[in-house]
Amino acid sequence: MFEKVFTRIANKVAYAAGLPPTFAACCLIVVVWAVSGPLFGFSDTWQLVINTGTTIVTFLMVFLIQNTQNRDGAAIQAKLDELIRVSTGHNHFIGIEHLTETEVEEIRRKCEDAAKRQDKRAKA
Repeated sequence: MFEKVFTRIANKVAYAAGLPPTFAACCLIVVVWAVSGPLFGFSDTWQLVINTGTTIVTFLMVFLIQNTQNRDGAAIQAKLDELIRVSTGHNHFIGIEHLTETEVEEIRRKCEDAAKRQDKRAKA
């Protein structure tokens, strides 16, 4: 139950964060804060307001966006794995996202080399 609610909220927040009106609203908040500086004498409290606000929003957004990206990446990976499974692709590619970066890079290099060899044969 909590996971579904969190997922729904995370998706909506991540989507809204990427919209142009959201960016415009954030810019407006910064402009209003900056213009209000003389009114508050550029006090420590005036500075603390923007610092605290941006820190809290950033802290929360990191987790929400990371959650959304993790889910999107896992869904894309599952779709790719299924395409590999039902095609003439090599099933040993399924699950390579769990390998180390070095291992993945080695597989990527082998795939590029194989593609280059195939291009040379096709041109000949």
